[in-house]
Amino acid sequence: CRLDTLIGRAFADLAARADRELCGGRAELIASHGQTVYHWSTGGRVHGTLQLGRPAWIAEATGRPVVSDFRPADIAAGGQGAPLVSLVDLMLLRGRPGSPAALNLGGIANVTALPPAGPPTAFDTGPGNALLDAAVTELTDGRLGYDQDGALAAAGRVHEPLLRHLLAEPYYRLPAPKTTGKELFHPGHLRAALDGLGPLAPQDLLATLTRLTARTVADALRPLRVTEVIASGGGTRNPVLMRMLREELPPDTALLGSDALGLPAAAKEAYAFAVLGFLTLHGLPGNAPECTGARGPRVLGSLTPGHRPLRLPPAPARPPLRIAVGPPPPWRASGATHPALQG
Repeated sequence: CRLDTLIGRAFADLAARADRELCGGRAELIASHGQTVYHWSTGGRVHGTLQLGRPAWIAEATGRPVVSDFRPADIAAGGQGAPLVSLVDLMLLRGRPGSPAALNLGGIANVTALPPAGPPTAFDTGPGNALLDAAVTELTDGRLGYDQDGALAAAGRVHEPLLRHLLAEPYYRLPAPKTTGKELFHPGHLRAALDGLGPLAPQDLLATLTRLTARTVADALRPLRVTEVIASGGGTRNPVLMRMLREELPPDTALLGSDALGLPAAAKEAYAFAVLGFLTLHGLPGNAPECTGARGPRVLGSLTPGHRPLRLPPAPARPPLRIAVGPPPPWRASGATHPALQG
């Protein structure tokens, strides 16, 4: 209860600041994904999920309505509850040539691919930064939380026996749709892989884990025959990871950051959940069933009213299909772009 409250209050402070500094006090809705503490997945099926950060604190601090708790509706309909950003990825990818894919390199890496014919697909590929960050934290006794600029990995060499052992994880061979998290890829997972291996230089460990992320992402994308990968997330700031990913992808597959499309790579998921909150407020589905495995489209999340009576806007005749990223409105204090939805 204390954790749920304290996270909610921290989010509330940040939401009020974002409204003031980014939106000139004109924000109309807050979308809060929350902090995931557990995603209950066994045997290829997701049974539940828990995100903390009580939305009442956000609504009180901002006076705005809040959409939160996005994932359970998809899970209740038989879906994986992830990756929910796949719907927004599809809006972003539509109209691009070839077979584009969106890649998010967060703690867990996920992809959304849009083939020229046939249904789209989306799933978690495995660890993005999760094992890398866990290793750095343990190696430095908590003094560092990540491998800044990939400096440790750059100074090391890939330990092939360890890489082969890590690649034997059964999750990588499960069919899509599938989802995973730090319930699987956690420090204990790494310790078990290192058990009995003998001494290993920290730099070699980080190089191996970086190659693991690049290899598993590329292995997941290769059967989809994508021609373009648009990457976002914190992992894009690791030049060693991005170099290894280029090496692992087929030579004719382009790799670019989402910044090239106008969406900041470090904030794409924040934009995505703002769009999902917009869809919920308008009574529109926020999941892509073909990507999550749900039985059908579902309106996601719960609404917490702000200081004023909650008046829902009318649902559009048809849901938006694409996102166009344009210049910021004149009242924005920052130089960030903003997405506009198109029918």
